[in-house]
Amino acid sequence: MAIKPLKDRVAAHREEAAEATKSGILLGEARETPNSAVVDVVGSEVKNVKKGDKILFKEYAATEVRVADKDVLIISEEDILAIL
Repeated sequence: MAIKPLKDRVAAHREEAAEATKSGILLGEARETPNSAVVDVVGSEVKNVKKGDKILFKEYAATEVRVADKDVLIISEEDILAIL
């Protein structure tokens, strides 16, 4: 990835939202955007998260940018709620 987050930030990508529930109900276009992502790169001051971790973050905490035709989320470590 061609992006290096600074200080306590991580760069992550959102996993694809589920197309259907476990019981088979199709969700369509109105499905909710998940607040989880997979960490791709970590900044130099990040202590509790590493590359490859699946994280849960605050709803409006991520800054979404487009780098090399991919959507990337930049999230501060303090806005990460949990590692899944």
